[in-house]
Amino acid sequence: MSYQTLLTTLDNGIFTITINRPDKLNAINKTVMDELNAAVDEVYSNPAIQSAMITGAGPKAFVAGADISEFMGLTKEQGMALSKKGHDIFFKIEHSPKPIVAAVNGFALGGGCELALSCHFIIASEQAKFGQPEVNLGLIPGYGGTQRLVQAAGKGRAMELLLSGKTISAQEAMSYGIVNSVVAPEELLPKVKEVLLNIQSKAPIALAKVIDCVNRFDHTKHGYDHEVKQFGECFATEDMKEGATAFLEKRKPDFKGK
Repeated sequence: MSYQTLLTTLDNGIFTITINRPDKLNAINKTVMDELNAAVDEVYSNPAIQSAMITGAGPKAFVAGADISEFMGLTKEQGMALSKKGHDIFFKIEHSPKPIVAAVNGFALGGGCELALSCHFIIASEQAKFGQPEVNLGLIPGYGGTQRLVQAAGKGRAMELLLSGKTISAQEAMSYGIVNSVVAPEELLPKVKEVLLNIQSKAPIALAKVIDCVNRFDHTKHGYDHEVKQFGECFATEDMKEGATAFLEKRKPDFKGK
């Protein structure tokens, strides 16, 4: 599928989605959001895609926020509809049964930070910057940032970032628990591909169940009960039998996703 604002490639099972508006620092507008939704649908539906990464074009930005010009003149109801649309798309990313990693190469601000947070985890370049500056516009994050940032960084850190609107470095983001690792800019995409290729060597059904269970965490027993169910269901898969057999036979497993 061809896109106006995205570049996509598929190589070794890894689907790379590049937001391609470098002249606008890859700001999210309506077209980007619609096309991102379609690209994530491709991740779900294309059996050749085993995992995905989302990144931004150019050296300056992952996504430097939303296109604020599209906010002008919106009513309360239109604002809520805009937020709901973003929530639906980012929820789809978060709950993808195939791993989706954010490769953050520059500014990840506002909606860009929220997009990165919706991915299963984040790997950043040394030049990356993170922040939720919406309060400077008289707004709050509208694409899940108030919720996911708390999960990633904890209430205190999230509250400070959200209330101050300040921007933090990649190293600070890693110390907060927002980012998994920080690498040199030229190493970013190779590092993400290395991580995803390793993940892709695991049993696909088990990967999907891990994502599902982690996303169910809610500080209650419900998440634990769900893990019991998903663990049991693994025993009905051919992949589990192959994995256990390969372990006992001291060989590499050949997973089929069944």
